[in-house]
Amino acid sequence: MSDDLLPHPDHFDLVVIGGGPAGEKGAAQAAYFGKRVCLIDKAPRPGGAAVNTGTIPSKTLRETALYFSGLRQRGLYGVDYTVKSDITISDFMFRERAVVEAEWERINQNLDRHDIAKVQGLARFLGPNAVEVRSYRQPVRRITGELFLVVTGSAPLRPETYPFDDQVVVDSDSVLRLEKIPTRMIVVGGGVIGTEYACIFGALGCKVTLVNTRPRLLQQLDPDASEALETGMTRRLGVSVMDNTDVARVVVTDDVADVTLSSGTTLQADCVLVTVGRRGNTDELDLPSAGVTVNTRGYIDTDPFYRTSTSNIYAAGDVIGFPALASVSMEQARVAICHAFDLQYKRAVSRYVPYCVWTIPEVAMVGETEDSLRGDSTDYEVGKASFKVNARGEIIGELEGFIKLLFEPGTQRILGATVVGEGASELIHVVSCAMHFGATLDLFIQSVFNYPTLGESFKYAAYDGLQRLQKRVATMPGLRMSAAMRPTPSMGIRAE
Repeated sequence: MSDDLLPHPDHFDLVVIGGGPAGEKGAAQAAYFGKRVCLIDKAPRPGGAAVNTGTIPSKTLRETALYFSGLRQRGLYGVDYTVKSDITISDFMFRERAVVEAEWERINQNLDRHDIAKVQGLARFLGPNAVEVRSYRQPVRRITGELFLVVTGSAPLRPETYPFDDQVVVDSDSVLRLEKIPTRMIVVGGGVIGTEYACIFGALGCKVTLVNTRPRLLQQLDPDASEALETGMTRRLGVSVMDNTDVARVVVTDDVADVTLSSGTTLQADCVLVTVGRRGNTDELDLPSAGVTVNTRGYIDTDPFYRTSTSNIYAAGDVIGFPALASVSMEQARVAICHAFDLQYKRAVSRYVPYCVWTIPEVAMVGETEDSLRGDSTDYEVGKASFKVNARGEIIGELEGFIKLLFEPGTQRILGATVVGEGASELIHVVSCAMHFGATLDLFIQSVFNYPTLGESFKYAAYDGLQRLQKRVATMPGLRMSAAMRPTPSMGIRAE
């Protein structure tokens, strides 16, 4: 809807600042319930970091890398893994650009369908009910609103110890603008972004060294998943992983980086990708003028309903910090809007958030890990099924993957799950939905799974868990198996 069609063009029920996933979904949620909504975004195209520099580009580039490298064939049918010798950066980026442009169109259509007014420019608070918007060669515009939703996202941290030039020393935004694929790359940081890009460039034949300050990659994952990931990266992609190591100094000379590690070892690379964290995009908003508080990383403080220190201003998504997932950001924004307008619709984000890392191999989890359960002194049991003994796994050559379930021994209630391998990001939703409704292992035992599929591994992971329970009872004199622990004839524990 154009502004001149509105009765009061510059005053709205809701003003959304930021056009990423949280901004789009929050604005649409309010508009769906009949609110007059304006969305302000400083970028000329919608989608935020998720579409333009983060989620969509990196995942599309991963698929491109798998295609060009031949890795997805896994040596099947006599086709060996080789990197195509004539690949160019244009080849590498073409699919990414096509997908991003398609997302731009989808988002604009969604905003138009909900009659959301769109304003392009940089917003700055003038008080709790007003912002000014500055845009190139346009007069400054004042927009007021009853409620505000700040969803401006985050940006890569750029520590002063690294000589960023966006050519040799880059962050996760500028790496997408490289003119050519480097021959040697050093990735600093063993988190999500670091491991994903290490896999992407490793798949394309780049000699990658990943420097990780922690004892293992992605410590938030189940230990088995971290181990499988590191093994897969080194064995299949040739990535060198250096755990418990830090970077002491980086010096760039003639387009070559000399990287000195904390151990004293010096490495050389054509590109150094620094992925050591992010910070909230709040510096330009002048939030103190609206009474909104932020922490030292620029993240906005909110209550459980995503309300800031100013009661009519809400915030959601990466700009409030952890978990900084696009999927969660959308839900946070919806919950914020429902609370702000007292809509009896969506009142909380689910406790069971699926978490995925699009590495090679793909890794996903939901709920607890063995580390978290041990830390809470919670008794648990494990059920595990390998894709190596799964017909679909044999067909596609996915032999290193697995499904791992964690559950309460007494009730068999599912506490968490980890999936490693092809389709992990899709498979994990089965468990997140099951956990949301308090399901037990019996859900998988009683369900029918298509054959041959990777999904049927859930059933055999459940069988494995029940077998472990039986062994636990057999080796602990005096411990009786409760009714919930005791398998029924229909469970077919030893059936294959």
